[in-house]
Amino acid sequence: MKRRSFLAAASATVLMPAISEAADPATPANPLLAPWTGPHGGVPPFDKVKPDLFASAYDVAMAEQRQKLFALTAKRSAPSFESIIAEYEDSGRAMSRVNGLFGVFTSTMNDAVMQKVEAATTPRLAAFTDEIIQNEQLFARIKAVYDARETAGLTPEQKRLTWVTYNNFARQGAALDGVKKARLGQINQALAGLYTKFSQNELADEEGYSLVLESQADLVGLPDSIRAGAAAAAEEKGQKGKWLITNTRSSMEPFLVYSDRRDLREKGWKLWISRGDNGDAHDNKAVITEILKLRAEKAQLLGFPSYAHWITADNMAKTPDAAMDLMTQVWKPAVARVHEEVADMQKVAAAEGATFKIAPWDYRHYAEKVRKARYDLDQNAVKPYLQLEKLREAIHWAAGQLYGFTFTQITDVPVCHPDVRVWEVTGSGQRVGLWYFDPYARAGKQSGAWMSEYRTQETFRGVVTPIVSNNCNFVKGQPGEPVLISWDDAVTLFHEFGHALHGLNSDVSYPTLAGTNVARDFVEFPSQLNEHWLPTKPVLERFAVHYQTGKPIPAELVAKIEKAHTFNQGFSTVEYLSSAIYDMKIHLAAQGQVIDPEAFETATMAQIGMPSEIVMRHRPTHFGHIFSGDGYSAGYYDYIWADTLTADAAEAFAEAPGGFYDKAVAKRLHDDIMSVGNTLDAGEAFRRFRGRDVKIGALMRNRGFPVPPGA
Repeated sequence: MKRRSFLAAASATVLMPAISEAADPATPANPLLAPWTGPHGGVPPFDKVKPDLFASAYDVAMAEQRQKLFALTAKRSAPSFESIIAEYEDSGRAMSRVNGLFGVFTSTMNDAVMQKVEAATTPRLAAFTDEIIQNEQLFARIKAVYDARETAGLTPEQKRLTWVTYNNFARQGAALDGVKKARLGQINQALAGLYTKFSQNELADEEGYSLVLESQADLVGLPDSIRAGAAAAAEEKGQKGKWLITNTRSSMEPFLVYSDRRDLREKGWKLWISRGDNGDAHDNKAVITEILKLRAEKAQLLGFPSYAHWITADNMAKTPDAAMDLMTQVWKPAVARVHEEVADMQKVAAAEGATFKIAPWDYRHYAEKVRKARYDLDQNAVKPYLQLEKLREAIHWAAGQLYGFTFTQITDVPVCHPDVRVWEVTGSGQRVGLWYFDPYARAGKQSGAWMSEYRTQETFRGVVTPIVSNNCNFVKGQPGEPVLISWDDAVTLFHEFGHALHGLNSDVSYPTLAGTNVARDFVEFPSQLNEHWLPTKPVLERFAVHYQTGKPIPAELVAKIEKAHTFNQGFSTVEYLSSAIYDMKIHLAAQGQVIDPEAFETATMAQIGMPSEIVMRHRPTHFGHIFSGDGYSAGYYDYIWADTLTADAAEAFAEAPGGFYDKAVAKRLHDDIMSVGNTLDAGEAFRRFRGRDVKIGALMRNRGFPVPPGA
């Protein structure tokens, strides 16, 4: 789910050492290369970034790392952890700094000029990564240290770093022969270009299509907050006096919930689900076909039956079958719940005199009516208590209760856009790190919500504190008016902040093992767990206050929210799981076949019994999680996998004397999960926290589904 996405700053270079910001002797003229200086442990020089600086910055950074790696492999002494693994970990400091800035500008400031830079740069980054991975002398020395790791007197963290480093090289084909390495390099460069093309096509359709509301008659059913945001969006686009629903989730979904105009709901819904699928210059179907073809060939070169097998082998799941087994267990009860939800909605529609069958553009609208009728819960009644700024205070306060953090806003650091604000995070009188907040939608910014890590924590070459950011796409209202958000958006805010907390809590020596650098199907666990603090009584009493009266949300309204906790779980689970199943199946099927993504979508949805009233949360042509990079490819199942861990862990808090603020459980969470990064296996980390392996029962209970025997 894009609302739960976690984006690496530069996915094309993820196999380089995750370098942070220790001392660097180089002080080049290009400001993108220089070590980060200034207050708070040094900060990114956003005020000095210009798109035309990236090409030369990468030239210098690549040359610098080549020189360091040459010196490393030229050593005549026997390979050791310090001479090889530690030195490799320390290489590429300048590359890391440039990558961090590049990631921010391609995801949040990606105008036409930056898009050209991105298109030219990503294949270069892929080629440079391959150059390092395919360095035979370097890999031979890494392997020598790896082979001797058990007898070399290494610490547990040093052993783990040795294994991770060796595994990264081996998984990317470091041991292949010359012909296969060359072909793998060609594939990786081609994929990098295709990923950029896919994401830019998606962005073009988000910015190029919108729903224009011409008159008051088009606004029927829309709350004042949505009207105000739409009016502001129209004015920004030079259409003052009209209302604009942009083609982004944060704008379109609320419209689909509240608009009483069925014709406009259908029009807006079709715009939204057709991103990248309009048969024009920005159509992504051919791009997907080529991506799948190249990924299948890559997996074959690396010795795996499919790309899905290659991806899962390095995750907690280990095999596609394990991931599919979990999804299948949840799918059947979720579909059964959808049929119940649709029947309830159909009754409401019939009572209003409607003769139509519930369609996908009706689901959100009538689900809200059922919620209101069944639970006397109107999301419009909740929204006035959910002010963006108060909820921003809430995530900070809850982090203080759990981890002892204090957040203090600062204004003495540069930012990439005036909307971005920065807080210094402290704990026990010491600086923990910096948190950047970029909350609003704008041209050139990708849709959805995500966390980025500008600088990774380390103590390897001195104490380096992390810098993280949370990025959202809320629609600005009129000047001076608070931004009111939905309950789902509030959940998203807590979720993405959970990723930030994962980075801020890190207490690891080596940056490659620090923060969120964990298994892909584990990385969503801390973030999904953080969602559970939103509905707690202390948060709601303090921060869910009415934007006009300042009074806290009434207890009876909170009770209704709690009672409706499992409402619409059929829809949300099926919408997500259909995308995850499609992702896994298409990466299993792509081996040896030319795949038509649209035809495969139709066939797969029919095969699994997809309810006709719902479409995939991410249809293929705008499924950026899996086609704009490798972040979640053949891994969109990560969310349900992590949610299984999350539900089980949440019950540990719920069972404790202090509930979700129990100090003993919070300390275990910090010590066993949040601070350890990838210094130990993810399964072992969970066992240390929970005292046993994960069980699926909590997940099913949390969603209101039947619990399988023995779960």
